[in-house]
Amino acid sequence: MRRALENDEFILEYQPEIDIASGAMVGVEALIRWQHPELGLLKPERFIDVAEECGLMIPIGNWVLLQACRQGRRWHEDGHPLVVAVNLSVAQFLQKNLLHAVAEALRASGLAPACLELEITEAVLMKGGASVAETLQALRRLGVSLTIDDFGTGYSRLGYLRAYPIDKLKIDRSFIRGVGAAPDDAAVVSTIIAMAKGLNMKVIAEGVETSEQLQFLRGQGCDQYQGFFASSAVLAAELGKLLQ
Repeated sequence: MRRALENDEFILEYQPEIDIASGAMVGVEALIRWQHPELGLLKPERFIDVAEECGLMIPIGNWVLLQACRQGRRWHEDGHPLVVAVNLSVAQFLQKNLLHAVAEALRASGLAPACLELEITEAVLMKGGASVAETLQALRRLGVSLTIDDFGTGYSRLGYLRAYPIDKLKIDRSFIRGVGAAPDDAAVVSTIIAMAKGLNMKVIAEGVETSEQLQFLRGQGCDQYQGFFASSAVLAAELGKLLQ
């Protein structure tokens, strides 16, 4: 894995984020892949746990951050002002140099801070301790936006939604999958959307695969969605074709 970093074997794919009201592509989520010389293209579930055990999540995460910002700037120069979403691991969030890494990625790429969205999980909020609020506030001062990923799957208290400067909630795909088949999942999705609206947050649903799911989300007032119904994750060149 260290050689993979040295040899540029990691690549990024991007999954579109779609505005439900207009149908326009408004952002993308950057997703890492490993183009392994022997095993072929590997998705993160095949290697992220190993990266965490080896202490490589920070350099890999910083690489993702810089590459995603650079690609975002290229799209902007081509007339497509997309917001680029990047996931932060627990290790990344807790590192002392996080603010410097984010600021440097923005500086080196020339991407406007408002066009970078950082996604953190509820696990990050639970493990971060007392420094979480300070770190989030510092990131907000940089001008980036903050999203809670996989919302609804963690066990942290809901109080952080008021205490922390969160801009958007991402509904986990496990709840979207049950829409139309499991009334409880539909109720959870409706509750999350209503709660986000009450707190002046945007809400995005991931894992949308059917028109029925999209129609339900539209009816509940969900802002954005991503999933196979719009597009799978693709390379930047392929996304450029979709934008055209």
